[in-house]
This record gives sequence, structure tokens and C-alpha cells, in this order.
Amino acid sequence: MNLLQNFTQNVKNATKTAKFLFTKYPVNVFILIKDCLVNYLKYRIIGNSIRIDASNICQLSCPLCWQSRAGNTTLKRSYLKFDDFKKFIDNHPTFKNIEISDNGEIFLNPELKSIIKYAYEKRISLKAKNGVNLNTVSEEVLEYLVKYKFKVMLVSIDGATNESYQIYRRGGNFDRVIENIKKINYFKHEYNSKFPRLIWQFIIFGHNEKELPLAREMAKKLNMQFLPILNYFDPSYSPVRDKESIRKEIKYASCQEYENINRSLYVFPCQQLWFSPQISPDGEMLGCCNNNARLATFTFGNVFKSGLKKHLRSEKFIYTKKMLLGKKSLREDTLCFSCETYRKLQLPKINLIGGFLKILKRSI
Repeated sequence: MNLLQNFTQNVKNATKTAKFLFTKYPVNVFILIKDCLVNYLKYRIIGNSIRIDASNICQLSCPLCWQSRAGNTTLKRSYLKFDDFKKFIDNHPTFKNIEISDNGEIFLNPELKSIIKYAYEKRISLKAKNGVNLNTVSEEVLEYLVKYKFKVMLVSIDGATNESYQIYRRGGNFDRVIENIKKINYFKHEYNSKFPRLIWQFIIFGHNEKELPLAREMAKKLNMQFLPILNYFDPSYSPVRDKESIRKEIKYASCQEYENINRSLYVFPCQQLWFSPQISPDGEMLGCCNNNARLATFTFGNVFKSGLKKHLRSEKFIYTKKMLLGKKSLREDTLCFSCETYRKLQLPKINLIGGFLKILKRSI
């Protein structure tokens, strides 16, 4: 399915959902529309989502992670302070969905409980769909996830045994992660809650590919959605061996194969500039989740100090969006200058300026 077909189908699904919501929850839908309209007119953001990294500190040493490879980096290791989070929420009340996982482990943030509780009180949906490793977390925090309805959490578990898991998640412990998931499920039962929704993400490598069926079965028993994905970091690291078997699982045996067939990138974080811009734990407007030590931590400015509008409506931010859409040439002082994803966008085989991106052109 190409981008235009996918977009058309999403519109149809959204229309059906909207009709249902208007009938059952007219007040809530009105608030949602109002918030989205304010965000578009004020910030040129489509929707009501934002990304604020709760922590860029991590206790593991995954070989393909930029933190393991970075060495001496200008990136300051930090975590999101509750006071900064509260001030941002109070000053930007139209953002009701916040992704808090990005470049580290959110559970290493000592103020995470206060953040979770305040978000719940303000009716904000917190998510960690970029991923957590769930190795180091207190039982009290696990209870907070359930008690205060943390919406969804993706857990990175690349294996179905401790031996295979530790090959990539160096410093982690598979059994401890599974035990923490069981504790969450216990609290979900105690509070009669379906939140947080749990996703088991399994990056497929050559060393763990045979454990895919076992991992899928374990995820089902733990009431988790199972999400096997391809290694898009470095195809030369532990490449898959049985390609036909992998194709049966997820249709494609490599990111290159996916991109050649679909003429689309396997991972496309560029859309975050329109839908959910990335903010660092210290409040630096990064734009997208690719903007970290690999890209010399380019920043559009600090939103905790001067708010969102100044930076999202700045000349640099607008120029970057136009550049991504092919309307402007690459500029050295933009976050895309050293980005591999941007370079891929320039390849003739990649066709991302379809019906979906034509709509984005009108949003600048």
C-alpha cells in the first residue's frame, strides 16, 4: 500500500471513529478539535502530541546504540525535571499526548513518579513507544504506571532467553525484565485496569531469529502485543541467516529489501517536525528523535525557557520543513546536514512526496 492509499484509508477510519465519538462523547471531541486547531494555528503542529525525553541516561551498552558508540560527546546526560515538565504542561495545555521515551531509559529518572501523577491529573496520555529496557525500576514506579494509567509502553526484548537477550542488550537481564512485566500485570489485575498497554519489541538479528516463535508465544501469555522489527541501525551487525523464514514472519528480510519494494523508508522520523517535535530532557527543541549525539546535538532553542511558539515558528524550523519536502536546498546549519535519513530521501528510488506530504506542504 503506497502513502496515498494508506492516507486515504486512515481518513476513512478516522471518519468512522469521529462519528462514533461525536455521538458518545460530544464534549471530549469538541475539546480535542479545539486543542488541535489551536496547535495548528499557533505552532503549525498537526494534532495534540509532543515528545519530551524523560531521560537520556541508560544503564545498558547495546552495541548499535549511539550512546555506546559516541565516546566523547557534547550531549549532556540528564533527566527531565518535574518542575520543568509541570511548567511546560501548564504553559501548553493543548498538548494531551506526550511521548517520554527517546534516547535513554525513562526509569532512571528519579522524578518519574511525580511526572506520571501530574500528567494523569491533567488528563494527559503518557506513552513510551520509543522503548524502555525495563531492567532497573522499583515496584512503586511499576504500580504508578497502572494506578495513574500510563497509556502504552514498548519494551525492548530482543530474545526469548537470557543468553540471546544479553548478546545485544549488554548489561541487561532477561529474567528480571520478564519479572517486572509480571508485576505490571499483577497491578493491572489489582486495579482492574488495561493500562499500560504493553508491547514486546523484538529486533531480529541472526543470533536470535530462531527464538521468534518462542518470544511470540511468551508475549501472548504475558498479554503483550508482539512487534518483531528489522535491524535498521546497521545491517552488517548479526545479519539474519534464514531470510525466507523472516519473510514469513514480517514479509521482508532486511530494511534494504523493504525500501526497494515500497520505495519508502523503513524508519521515517522526519514527520515528527509536523506531528510531534522532539524535546530533550533539558528543554532543547531537537525537532526529531534522530537528533542526538550522532548529529552533534543541533538545537532550535530551549522551549523550557522561551516556550514552543518562538522555536516552531522560527526561520530555521520552517526552512528545515521546506528542505525535507524538497522545496529548499540542504543548509549546513540545519539538523539534517549530517543525517543519513535525509540523504536517503534524496535517492531516486525513495518516493515520499506523495499525497500525504503534499498536504504537509500546506501546513508550513
